[in-house]
Amino acid sequence: QVQLVESGGGLVQAGGSLRLSCAASGRTVSNYAMGWFRQAPGKEREFVAAILWSGGTTYSADSAKGRFTISRDNAKNTVYLQMNSLKPEDTAVYYCAAGRKLVVSATAYAYWGQGTQVTVSS
Repeated sequence: QVQLVESGGGLVQAGGSLRLSCAASGRTVSNYAMGWFRQAPGKEREFVAAILWSGGTTYSADSAKGRFTISRDNAKNTVYLQMNSLKPEDTAVYYCAAGRKLVVSATAYAYWGQGTQVTVSS
């Protein structure tokens, strides 16, 4: 089992920044890919970015490129999502997930956190 706990969400004005954190515990997370997803009301869960614990390879959705940066701190078993230049359309619940492969499909991720709300006001 892998336990994931997100934090760092909140209310921010358009153009502002937030940094989300995902603390992982349990099984050896270095074997996993860590992803960030988001889900807005009435919409499907959407891939944002992902990173491999081992090697640090990253991949981001087009909507995140240039604004969001995913990173990890191996010593703290924590993955971060730095979000800059936030827009109202970024408003969603953001979820951290762990899976065996760095892919964009949510179904490939076996472990999920509880989510953290991000609200961007215009």
